[in-house]
Amino acid sequence: MTDYVIPCPALPSVAVAGSTARFPVRRIFCVGRNYAEHTREMGHDPDAEPPFFFTKPNDALVPDGATIAYPPATADLHHEAELVVAIGQGGSNIPEDQALAHVWGYAPGNDLTRRDLQAAAKAARRPWDMAKGFDASAVVGALHPAVGAISGRITCHVDGELRQAADLAEMIWPVPAIIAFLSRLVALQPGDLIFTGTPAGVGPIAPGQTCVVEIDGLGQARVTVV
Repeated sequence: MTDYVIPCPALPSVAVAGSTARFPVRRIFCVGRNYAEHTREMGHDPDAEPPFFFTKPNDALVPDGATIAYPPATADLHHEAELVVAIGQGGSNIPEDQALAHVWGYAPGNDLTRRDLQAAAKAARRPWDMAKGFDASAVVGALHPAVGAISGRITCHVDGELRQAADLAEMIWPVPAIIAFLSRLVALQPGDLIFTGTPAGVGPIAPGQTCVVEIDGLGQARVTVV
């Protein structure tokens, strides 16, 4: 047994629908600008670039139904509704036509963003880490085991008001393409999560509001900010 000089942190995990077992989370990767209309609303050309990625720490995870504090150092917290893919089989240089075999399951998620910090980082040509990877920034609902490809609608409501609505088929890079591309950059491992990008309509969440992301067949990821 290894003797650590400080207590070893608990391993973050995600609930699994219909089970008491949980999915251990190793890393969290996020795809930027993966819906054309969102790419345009952020001032970019959806046809101009390949997929790019940023990360969040695994202990940024927030479960469905949680209440979180409004994060510090921002006056513009935004929701970003996303499909989350859980990797069950790792690999490098995964062929696109074999990528779905590496998926353990899917969940709805919310990539919370300190938009003002992100804008400042972009303007200064600096990394986005503190805009994206802050505490309690990765809301993930219960995982549903994968059965082939995923399809359906994704929506986001804030206090009952519809903010985002799209079809998963509108993703510029679908799930197999994301996995294949990312696996050429890093060796994917069991326990990795991939947030697959958000549709148009991102916007603010104020203290006291509840944000609910839903995906057909996958339930919801609900978070209340206080």
